[in-house]
Amino acid sequence: MGREAEIVSERLKKIEEMKKKGINPYAYRFEKKDFCANLQKEYKKLENEKFGKKTSVAGRIMSIRDLGKLIFAVLQDSTGTIQIVLQEKKTPEKQIELFKKFVDSGDFIGVNGKVYRTKRGELSVLAEDIEILTKSLKPLPEKFHGLQDKEERYRKRYLDLIMNPEIKETFEKREKIIDYIREFLKKRGFNEVETPTLQSLYGGAEARPFMTNLYSLNMKIYLSISPELYLKRLIVGGYERVFTICKNFRNEGIDKLHNPEFTMLELYQSYADYKDMMELTENLILSLLKELHGKTKIEYQGKEIDFKAPFKRIKMLDVVKKTGANPEKLDAEKINEIFEEKIQPTLIQPTFVIDYPVELCPLTKEHRKDKKLVERFELFVNGAELANAYTELNDPVEQEKRLKKQAENRKKAKDYDAHFEANIIDKDFVESISYGMPPLGGIGVGIDRLVMLFTNQHSIRDVILFPFMKPENSEEGQNGLDKQKQDKGNN
Repeated sequence: MGREAEIVSERLKKIEEMKKKGINPYAYRFEKKDFCANLQKEYKKLENEKFGKKTSVAGRIMSIRDLGKLIFAVLQDSTGTIQIVLQEKKTPEKQIELFKKFVDSGDFIGVNGKVYRTKRGELSVLAEDIEILTKSLKPLPEKFHGLQDKEERYRKRYLDLIMNPEIKETFEKREKIIDYIREFLKKRGFNEVETPTLQSLYGGAEARPFMTNLYSLNMKIYLSISPELYLKRLIVGGYERVFTICKNFRNEGIDKLHNPEFTMLELYQSYADYKDMMELTENLILSLLKELHGKTKIEYQGKEIDFKAPFKRIKMLDVVKKTGANPEKLDAEKINEIFEEKIQPTLIQPTFVIDYPVELCPLTKEHRKDKKLVERFELFVNGAELANAYTELNDPVEQEKRLKKQAENRKKAKDYDAHFEANIIDKDFVESISYGMPPLGGIGVGIDRLVMLFTNQHSIRDVILFPFMKPENSEEGQNGLDKQKQDKGNN
């Protein structure tokens, strides 16, 4: 029997003994009056060996030091920690006995007592009454040696949060970023809406979808790769400014910038074009930065990045020419390949790359000065795409023509991924814009990548509470691969 198994066995025995004594090891509730951080702030100036008010605190016991007549324990709640002290003659003997016999690190307890500062200056709660709220079975990892592996931390985020509570700051900042974006857009007349996650057709982006079956109707359905076509339907229906912050699902590679499930901001503004979208993007990012940091410069992975407006603007074909390539002799896919390999990694400071070949953008309006191009920009920071925006195509005849060409590409595609990444014809969408869709500008912003930048995190998995992880069980993973190969054959 390993050490962990021994500990679990010992704690199970304690639980049985507690039950025999009429003590519930899993309480229903506790009247908690104060949070640890609030007490630390309220009594910041409390002198050593002085007492404050009576309080009730609750949380997880992180460590215990039993010195015989004196017991010290660290209690952690969602805001921070505070020391709990049990002392002979000041804490009832029965409470000390209860603690010594049944409480282990990892348990949740409630404590009633007086706030005071110890002789050595540690703010504490001198316990008068203790209640065991939840008895933990498994021991916590060692603070410095038990949870160092990154993969394990992502997989068991609950343990990561317990042992490394400082990471919660990243996710609190993520919440603040999303809240601010909502406030920013609503102040500018945008309506927040919801779009379907399960769709009978997928579209709005070039990406391989996740497929499943709706058994009640015996039909194939897809997880959303983009909310775009639904948001545009709402513009047709009379909304003028809409946005959604939603999950998208793309059956693609996994790396430091990609997770199969990710969060996007997507918005559309009537009577606007991609130049208006550039201005809106700049204003959003700058105001968000000032809210978070009070300045336009940030430090990201050892690099200083300055978001001072206006951001740099470069034309896609111009920078491709600088590599020695001749765009006139290349197809659009090759141009894009050269850009991604040779140009994109060099775009460290915020840069709008504008005016793309029409073949790359089936949902984008043709450039007003050059019909071979479309009015599109992508915002790159530190070599990664952060935002994508168009002057949206609102000509239903041209839209149907482009989607039909994409459908032809699907039929010709020999590569499985290329087949699914081509846009399909959504006849209802084409019909919707046939009723008239006003001039329109749209933006998509990767929330996860934005949070990475503004919290100085290296990987997208550091800003997603539960990133996708490969199965720990290798047999389970192989079964998934076998099924995937079977699905490819069926399609």
